[in-house]
Amino acid sequence: MRKIIVTIFLVLTFICSCSGKSETALDWFNKAVALNYSDPKNTIDYLNNAIKLKPDYADAFNQRGIAYSQIGQYQRAIEDFNEAIRLKPDNDIAHNNRGIAYFSIGQYQRAVENFNEAIRLKPDNVSLYNERGLAYFNLKNKTLGCRDAQKACALGKCNLLEKAKEKRYCR
Repeated sequence: MRKIIVTIFLVLTFICSCSGKSETALDWFNKAVALNYSDPKNTIDYLNNAIKLKPDYADAFNQRGIAYSQIGQYQRAIEDFNEAIRLKPDNDIAHNNRGIAYFSIGQYQRAVENFNEAIRLKPDNVSLYNERGLAYFNLKNKTLGCRDAQKACALGKCNLLEKAKEKRYCR
C-alpha cells in the first residue's frame, strides 16, 4: 500500500510541475519593462531570460542596452544596441540609444553618426536634434550645433538653444 501511495504522490508531483505556466519571452520582457530600470540587475536578468527564449528579440536587446547604460557598462550597451539594429535596422530608438552610449564615452563623432541615422528614420523627433547638437558642440562645431539647436527649438524644445545663446555659441 505504501508503494502505491508513494507512486501516486510522485505522479501527481510530476503532473503538477509540468502543468505550471512557463513564462514566455514577452512575459520576461514585460517584467523588465515594469521595473522601469529601478533595479538594473533584475532588469538585465529578466531580459537575459527573454533573449534566451527568443534570440531574435530586438526590443529586448535594446532594453538591455539601456539597463547596461544605466549602470555605466557602455561597451556592453553598445553591443546590445548593435544586435538590436542588426535584427531591426530601421529601429530609430536603438540608433539613438547607441548614439547616447557613444556620447557617454566621449566618442562624439560616432554619436553624431548614430543620431544622423535616427533622424533619417524619425525626422520629427525633437530630442534627436538636441542630442546631435550637444555632440556637435562637444566636437567644437558650433555652426552645426546651433543649427540643430535651432531645429529643436522650431520643433518646440528650446532649452539647448537658450543655453547655447547664453554661452554665445549661437545668435
